[in-house]
Order: sequence, then C-alpha cells, then structure tokens
Amino acid sequence: MNDPQALSVTTPGDRAIVLTRTFEAPRHLVFDAWSKPELLKRWLGARGWNLVVCEVDLRVGGSWRFVSRGPDGTDMGHGGVYLEIVPPGRLVYTELFDDQSYPGRSLVTHEFAEHDGRTTLTSTVLYSTREGRDTVLRYPMARGVAEGYARLAELLRSR
Repeated sequence: MNDPQALSVTTPGDRAIVLTRTFEAPRHLVFDAWSKPELLKRWLGARGWNLVVCEVDLRVGGSWRFVSRGPDGTDMGHGGVYLEIVPPGRLVYTELFDDQSYPGRSLVTHEFAEHDGRTTLTSTVLYSTREGRDTVLRYPMARGVAEGYARLAELLRSR
C-alpha cells in the first residue's frame, strides 16, 4: 500500500474481504466514530448518502440499525448484533441488509491499531459463502467505503 491513507481491499481466502486504511488520529477517536451515533451520522456512507436512522446499543448482545438515504431518495437499511466490544481496539458484529442480494449474515471485525498517533483500521467482512462475497465485490462497495472513509478523515481532522 503506497499511500497509507488510500483504501486497500484484499480477498484472503474464499469468503472474506479485508479493507484497510490509516487515519491521522488516535485510535480512541476512530473507535468513537464507529460507535457513537452523533459521529456516525456525520460520516458513514458514500458521497451523497446520509444516515437517517442510526440506532446503537453498544453492548455485547446489543443491536444496531442504520438506514442510509441516497441522493435519489432511495433508502438502504441494515443491522446486526454486537458480539465483541473492546474499546478502543476491536469491534465485532453481525450484519444483514434489508434487501440483501446474497445469502446469510456477514461477520464484521474492525481492528484499530495505533502507532505514533495514527490509526490503521483493518475491517474484515466474512461472508457465509464465496458467492456472497463475490456478489459484493461486483458492487461499487470499495468506492462507497473509500468515500465514507474520506468523510471520516475530515471528521477526525476537525476533532
């Protein structure tokens, strides 16, 4: 990865997508941005998409629910359950979209590693099947995540 602030997307194994990006902020701030609704609403989503529902019950067994609205008024909802919460280093949860085009829930693991005041976020999404993973890879998912992470970087600079 030449530019540590660029999004890296890899596909280890046959069911996973790993997204990695470095932010110019300590990990507790990056973790907060993933776990506090007032911050999530300010950055999560591709350019033109905004969270209109952001419910977070941040405890093991607690649920989360997001609905994003796109520029054309289309809503995209998804949610899941928190399985592991280790602030500020690790966040693990399930994810299922309302109009999901692939079978099964996904398992999402975020690892927040800090070095010299910079945080590398490594997000692993494990799909139930290879076909599910491959379906997601055909979407503009990487572009959307990169745009959301650019918004997150801006938010972190302002804090």
